[in-house]
Amino acid sequence: MDQIQERILEEVADLHGVPEGAYNIRANGKMAARNTTANIDIISKEDGSGIDIHIKPGTHHESVHIPVVLSESGLKEVVYNDFYIGEDSDVVIVAGCGISNCGVQDSEHDGIHRFYVGKNARVKYVEKHYGEGDGTGQRILNPGTEVYMEEGSTMEMEMVQIKGVDSTQRSTIAELKAGAKLLVKESLLTHGIQHAVSKYEVRLNGENANADVVSRSVAQDESYQEFDSRIVGNAPCTGHTECDAIIMGHAKVLAIPQLEANDLDAALIHEAAIGKIAGDQIIKLMTLGLTEEEAEAQIINGFLR
Repeated sequence: MDQIQERILEEVADLHGVPEGAYNIRANGKMAARNTTANIDIISKEDGSGIDIHIKPGTHHESVHIPVVLSESGLKEVVYNDFYIGEDSDVVIVAGCGISNCGVQDSEHDGIHRFYVGKNARVKYVEKHYGEGDGTGQRILNPGTEVYMEEGSTMEMEMVQIKGVDSTQRSTIAELKAGAKLLVKESLLTHGIQHAVSKYEVRLNGENANADVVSRSVAQDESYQEFDSRIVGNAPCTGHTECDAIIMGHAKVLAIPQLEANDLDAALIHEAAIGKIAGDQIIKLMTLGLTEEEAEAQIINGFLR
């Protein structure tokens, strides 16, 4: 891998070298490196469209890294990755995609991830998106995520778009059986004329299923953001969805929280708040020696954590 690709890996997967455990690194449409362990196997799909990741039941304290980097202008790809997480396992999965586009053609990566989470398994999933490059070609990322959770399983998802992505269409669907728990935390920053749409649909199908879907975002300049979150309660369950957004410049933000209760004991809540940075916050930080720009940056960084 070249220096550009290595730098992108640091941004999307916090990798400063070869990771421990299982990994599959994809660069410019091809596999760049792969490693498996006794408990985690990674297999290429026969048609070359992606990989299957099999995690054995009872696997604990192991991780899987599957980052993607694009540094060729004009490259477009669709990749399908399926995760089979065994019962009673406890693992961390780190994904993400970074695009460096210094050309005039658009570069695009569409990653479709499907998770089959076994009974009583625990998964932490981290997905980061990042774009850079001084070319006129766009950096486009369209992630699709499907989550199917068995009884008593837990999945924590961190969905982060750092900066530099010109267009993104995120689609996430999840189905939860009895006692399953899903926690989603989305952090999003757009600037310039960037466009970002996030859509979530979570179906709580089993008794005591629980979901918490929260988005924190900052829209700067003339960018556009849309957050569309729908929680469906089909059993005695609890669900919560929330959107908090800071709007700056001439940006636009649309929040669409939705609830559907199909059971008498479905307890569902939604919240949405959009506003600008309070002037007294900036003034307080400026009294500590920060410039106005530095004060804004501190507030934004703290808000998106």
